[in-house]
Amino acid sequence: MGKAEERLTALGLRLPGPVKGPPGVVLPFRFVRILGTRAFISGHGPTKDDGSLAEPLGKVGRDLTIDQGYQAARLTALAMLGSLHRALGDLDRIAAWTRVFGMVNSAPGFASQPSVINGFSDLILDVFGPEIGAHARSAVGMAELPFNIPVEIEAEVAIM
Repeated sequence: MGKAEERLTALGLRLPGPVKGPPGVVLPFRFVRILGTRAFISGHGPTKDDGSLAEPLGKVGRDLTIDQGYQAARLTALAMLGSLHRALGDLDRIAAWTRVFGMVNSAPGFASQPSVINGFSDLILDVFGPEIGAHARSAVGMAELPFNIPVEIEAEVAIM
């Protein structure tokens, strides 16, 4: 078990299974695309342990509180780490988190997207530390997200 996995265990966290779309939905893309020393990670949402979509669903600022959005972003980080682990075989191959793009399904007038996406960033920093885990980031509001998920996040990492 590598350092990142040891840290996840110490935090009491487990990686979920592969992402499952809702019944009847086809997802014709790779969740992680590796090119040279980069891994590009498709947009992920919050999932349960079995990889299915986690609830609550809806808009932050109407259906969900900021804290619920923060927790959804943490679950999204775990889903993404699960995809990376399956693609790389070892999370310690990640040399640096380079870019994170966080989207929040936002109610009209909701403007605290950075507080929601902090759930993702805080978990990545907890697992990888300030050197590897530091990343450039955007956190934006969206009128809608697929399947009414509250958060979708995509990223890019440098790998060894």
